[in-house]
Amino acid sequence: MDLKVGGSPEATGDLESVAEYVARDSASYARAVVADILALPRDIPEFPLIGRIVPEMGNAHMRERLVCSDQLVCGIAPQRILVVAVIHGKRLPESAPERFE
Repeated sequence: MDLKVGGSPEATGDLESVAEYVARDSASYARAVVADILALPRDIPEFPLIGRIVPEMGNAHMRERLVCSDQLVCGIAPQRILVVAVIHGKRLPESAPERFE
């Protein structure tokens, strides 16, 4: 399966927000968290259904991967996978499903 993985502008902003929040306590830990989050999408093209269905959404095409206390939310379509959100903690923006449309 030759799927392309991309990231939404909102997900990029989310990642920056997570980095800023974590950096308040530790800049080095913030860099490590960002590196871990950026590494997650690398195996998605080979295993597109990896991760669990986002419970708050109940949509089989919206999957999440967890790293530390952060969520990487991806939308899966036939030809692409789009990282739609990166959320620190348990908060899930209500707009995440709309980001994939």
